[in-house]
Formats: sequence, C-alpha cells, structure tokens
Amino acid sequence: MTQRTLGEWLAYLEQLHPAAIDMGLDRAREVTIRMGLQKPAPRVVTVTGTNGKGSTCAFVASLLRAQGLKVGVYSSPHLLRYNERVQIDGAEVSDELLCEAFAALDVGRSETSLTYFEMGTLAAFWLFERAQLDAVVLEVGLGGRLDAVNLVDADMALITSIGVDHVEYLGNTRESVAYEKAGIFRAGKPALCGDLNPPQPLLDKAAELGCPLFLRGRNFDLTVAGSVWHWKGESATASTLELRDLPLLDLPMENAALALQAYALMDLPWQPEQIVETLLSTHVTGRLDRRRFDWQGKTLNVLLDVGHNPHAAHYLLQRLQQRPVAGKRLAVFGLLADKDLDGVVSTLAPVFTHWAVAPLNTGRTRPAEELEAALKRLGASVSAFGSVDAALEAQCERAAPEDEIVLFGSFYCVAQALEWLGRRATEESANGFAG
Repeated sequence: MTQRTLGEWLAYLEQLHPAAIDMGLDRAREVTIRMGLQKPAPRVVTVTGTNGKGSTCAFVASLLRAQGLKVGVYSSPHLLRYNERVQIDGAEVSDELLCEAFAALDVGRSETSLTYFEMGTLAAFWLFERAQLDAVVLEVGLGGRLDAVNLVDADMALITSIGVDHVEYLGNTRESVAYEKAGIFRAGKPALCGDLNPPQPLLDKAAELGCPLFLRGRNFDLTVAGSVWHWKGESATASTLELRDLPLLDLPMENAALALQAYALMDLPWQPEQIVETLLSTHVTGRLDRRRFDWQGKTLNVLLDVGHNPHAAHYLLQRLQQRPVAGKRLAVFGLLADKDLDGVVSTLAPVFTHWAVAPLNTGRTRPAEELEAALKRLGASVSAFGSVDAALEAQCERAAPEDEIVLFGSFYCVAQALEWLGRRATEESANGFAG
C-alpha cells in the first residue's frame, strides 16, 4: 500500500468513527492497554479548565525544560498545522513521525473504532513513549472525566478555571462542569485549582480521593500592583514561597500562578531569577498575542486572542483595561454558532470604537448578520464582511499607528488572521527583495 501523507491520514481519521465526539473511555482504554501506552513518561501533568489550558501547559513545560528535562506537550486544537498538537522538547513533531504513529495506531486498534481526537491522543502517547521523555504535559480536549487524555494516570492534575461551556456534553451549571473536570484527579496525587470559587463537586472529589488540594486564594495567589505582580505559594513541605515584583506577562498571570504552584510541588530547584526569565520567555500563539505589521505605509498593532466564551471575554476586558492604548481600539470578531454570543459581546461592546464582524471558515459559524444584529442591539458601531480577511483589512484601513486592532472570538478566527499575516510578511519580503 502507498504510504499516506499527513493530510491523507487526517482525512482518514475523520471518517474512521461514526461520531466526531463520542464521550467514553472504554474503546480507547482497550487500545491503550493493548499497545502499552498507559504511562508515556515518568512524570505526567494533566491540565483541564474552561479557559487558560494552553498557556498553563506552556508555562509548566517551560519551567520543566528550564531544568534540563526533556518534555512533551500535547494540546488541541491547532491553529495552522496539526503538528502544533504534539511537541517534543519545544519543537513540533514532523509529518513523518505523526504518520508513523497513526500507522502504528491503525494496526494496534485492530477492529476497535476510535474518533479523530482519540486517535490523535493515542498517537501522541505513542510518540512520547518512544521519545524517552522525562515529563509530559497533557491538555484535556473536552471536560476531563471522559476525555481520552484521562486514560493516563497523572502525577498531578491542574484545573485552570470553571465556566459554563460545551453544555451539550458538560451540563449547563458550574457544578456539572466541575464534576467532569475533577474526573482527572487521582487518589493521593496533588490536585490544583486556579478558580477562586471552585464548585462543591470539585472539593468533594478531591476529598473522596484523598488528593492534597491546592486552591488559589488559599494555598497560592497572585496580586497585581501597577506594572508588577507578586506570587505567593507553598512548597511540597508546606513552607511559604514568594516571588515579588515580577514584570507583567503577555499571557495570563493567573495561569502562570497556577503553573508556579505546580512547579513548587515538584522536587526541582527553586531558582527565582531563572523562573522569572522562563515565565517572561513563554509565549503561546493566538493567546494575548501582540504583533506589529506594515500596512500601506503605516505600522499597525494587532492583538490576537482565541477567547470565545463569556469567561474569556471578561478576562480579555480586564487585560485591555490594564494596558490602555494611545489611540482607539477596533475589533475583528467571528464566533461559532454554539457559543454564547450575547454573553461575549455585552462584555466587550463598550471597549471598541468600531466592530468588523465576519463568518468563520467552517460550517459551524454564526452568520455575520447575527453578530451584527447583536452588536447593534447594544448600540455598537459595526460593519459586516464576507470573511475575516475582509474584516481585518477594513480595520487596517480605519486604524492609525497609535490604535490597536483586537481580533478574537475563535481558533478559526485567529487561524485565518495568522494566514493573512503570513501572506503579508511573504509579500513584504518579496517586495523588499525585488527592490
């Protein structure tokens, strides 16, 4: 048989199972046990939460790698390339390695049907196990209890935040969401939560399993004071640790605080200067991602953020308020149909002088007309466009160098903007070379 390319494998995986999402671990567990994939590294950290998973994973991985450990990171979804989902020692795995993993999984699963996400997760386990890593950081895709990532017994479980999202799978209350997310806890292993008001089911699950529970606001916390922030937490021996006067980060400090508490519980050196340097150098594409680019003779500022629910909108508002701009702010916005449109735009409507809304490049998008109507009900100035590219270009025309364009609402929205920025960079390079 001719070997498949990565694109061909991904297309094959999409039609492998009758449902895109099929909650439950029995099928994937059977394959995991059969192929010996239950523990992809000696040290495993699992991360779930309504928002903030990606940046928390990045912080934890960076702190571990700064100590010379070889670390794997599994995350989802990706923005531009599937390879983004599996990183080994800070680099995306190659097409060839992914194809090798999918081929091994396709044989190993035998007659067992797995979803696209399950195959991708088990392929990551397979790659991590062969890379002989010191640690892996695993981001839960959806919920926790029934997510394929939860097939691995983690040595430490982190929950970033708890909000209502994916109600068709997780329920429509914070309590039901907390119950699902607390499913990643393991008996006697540390459980950490960055939510300041963790619902009772989370506390109950930790007590039931005898997990040492570390809560933000009780065991660790952060305070922001002007242009600096402070962190305070606990070591594994319950002694107090502090980091003071840290420079503000582009990524959420709340997630850095959670990652710091996780690191503080590990038997690794506590070197404040190195820790601060590591936090400052950690970046995640598409999360509070600031960029500058040239547009028709002017240099413009854009902030990209994948936030797509009310919780993320409130956080984005807070960060925008912390960093005022000299000019005005202009929004580029797209949203999936199953997201809380009113909950997102009502929070952010007053921030922007003008909104440019557009459909996303997926059948799951909300029409631009719905976005426009919701904003007009709030009295916002808004224009609708046929694509994210067109909306972004319109705001570039409108923007001055002292303004900030904020593009947010979905991974799809940010991915389209990244492709647009990539094309512009290529054109600028070509023009410069030609000149």
